[in-house]
Amino acid sequence: MSNDLKKIPVSDIFSNRNYLVPIYQRNYAWSETQILQLIEDIESSIDNLNKNYFLGNLIVNRTDNNVYEVIDGQQRLTTLYLLQKYLGIRFAKEALRFEAREKSNRTLAYIRDSKNNELIEELSSAEILNGFRIIDNYFKSKSEDKLSVFSEKLKRVFLVRVQVPQNIDLNHYFEIMNTRGEQLELHEIAKAKLLEVLESNHDKNIAAMIWEKCSDMNSYVQMNFDLSVRKTIFTEDWSSLCQSIKDFDSIKNKIPTEAESIDKISLIDILKDNRILNVSTKEFEDENERFESTISFPNFLLQVNAVMRKLGEEDSSLDDKHFLNNLSWAWSTPQKSKDFLFTLLKCRVLFDKYVLKREFARDYKETGKWSLQRLERYRDNKNKNDKPKYVGTFGGEGNYNKKLRTLQSCLRITYTSPKTMHWITVILSELLENEETDIIELLERYCMKKVIDSDYQNRNGFGVERIVFSYLDYLIYRDGYSSEGKEIISPISDDWQFQFRSSIEHFQPQNPVEGEHWNEEDLNSFGNLALITVSGNSKFSNLPPAGKMNSYPSIINQSLKLKIMERMTIIEDGKWTEAKARKHREEMFKILKNF
Repeated sequence: MSNDLKKIPVSDIFSNRNYLVPIYQRNYAWSETQILQLIEDIESSIDNLNKNYFLGNLIVNRTDNNVYEVIDGQQRLTTLYLLQKYLGIRFAKEALRFEAREKSNRTLAYIRDSKNNELIEELSSAEILNGFRIIDNYFKSKSEDKLSVFSEKLKRVFLVRVQVPQNIDLNHYFEIMNTRGEQLELHEIAKAKLLEVLESNHDKNIAAMIWEKCSDMNSYVQMNFDLSVRKTIFTEDWSSLCQSIKDFDSIKNKIPTEAESIDKISLIDILKDNRILNVSTKEFEDENERFESTISFPNFLLQVNAVMRKLGEEDSSLDDKHFLNNLSWAWSTPQKSKDFLFTLLKCRVLFDKYVLKREFARDYKETGKWSLQRLERYRDNKNKNDKPKYVGTFGGEGNYNKKLRTLQSCLRITYTSPKTMHWITVILSELLENEETDIIELLERYCMKKVIDSDYQNRNGFGVERIVFSYLDYLIYRDGYSSEGKEIISPISDDWQFQFRSSIEHFQPQNPVEGEHWNEEDLNSFGNLALITVSGNSKFSNLPPAGKMNSYPSIINQSLKLKIMERMTIIEDGKWTEAKARKHREEMFKILKNF
């Protein structure tokens, strides 16, 4: 392997190396979702020490004083630094520094040196500190043996460090990287393979058009097409493909293309050249800013592959470790390439219509909210042109739409890694066969099987799987909850939604700062547990139940199960007791069993 391209185990990435994050890079900004996904990807991908996992590329520029300037990949690299410091892996004192960012460097030094005095909040990087706390909260429940096993896994997880050419204009290079959005990746190679096998200029143009329009996941796919094409292949209201569009050739027959000859273009040329029917068609520039897809385009390609090949969860169908090999069947013949591309478009229309997104608009522009909407055309009589509008997929904000949106968000916050989002495959597979499928019934069966398979009745403490907590909260949301004739939680409440939760909370703390200690069985019983965010768990710390309720009502609100526990604490003596926890456990299990 050349000096410009080096495969390095994550465990050695900071060994005898110093990295500098240049000033033109943005601050560290990874959230709980991204950090936990990185950790869980490593956990799940290395199921024994004989397997390897590729984590991605690190683009660097090696300076004269033997420091590596980080051009691309600094968010992942900073997270790996925090992760290794938590695990106690030793490396150089200034293995990672930020140029002209004293708060960031001061915080790294604080994390590095346990003998430091308390860090003054105003002089620290809240983002880096929060990242370290998220890692701490994830691992603090793990045994020393499990921490050691995870550290060993890092020896089998690899980054490819890519050295940019000498004397390159780094500012220009970084600008190109930013504009393009990502490095050359496996899904781009897949695109080239699919186009290369097609036989005619017309076929290649249509294939490139479908690929490019489907690849923008953060807007509704209809809006990615030029208006003339949109009117040709979609229904009058833009919500679905026309009935006459039944395969790849039916699209080709409706759309004339330029006479540019591209039959002789090589694989490398296709990778380098995006001219093939790749015209910018955005009439509405805020489309990409309003919605955020549940999965990325490469993950969506694996979903389509799993749907077409009828792969189950046991096939690791959504694992990207063998991305090109998994898709290679699709470019084995011209017809298979066409079939894959047509199914890609068809699945993308269904995905946008029936799978939830995050929406950023109006009073939730900064925080976002769960969204399950379909796109429709409406006529702007003032300007005499057609515009998109977004309405609830199932009749505005009716109960069915709310229930399905909440059910999908239950699954979304439980299975955070794209390789575990098999519920999306289930939806797409059924809808391709019959778009009238009852999706709520479909996903409720899916969830209940997961709950039953988890053996939840015989689990306790951190052994209870997250789907049990999440699905129970969905059932309480759906049906409400009453006790002794009094409604405690109303069904289908508009002011509650799932948050990204991954931390199991002991309502009666494991190490209380005051009050009595519970026996281990009741302490770790399902009746004393709830699922909340990592940051919420950190704030709760070892406060007694009454202290948690009084100080952090917004955290209590993260879990409907926890709200019931709060109510039970208030009644009678105002205390949370072992007897109440046992009663609560029985009532929650009854809800799950009855369903």
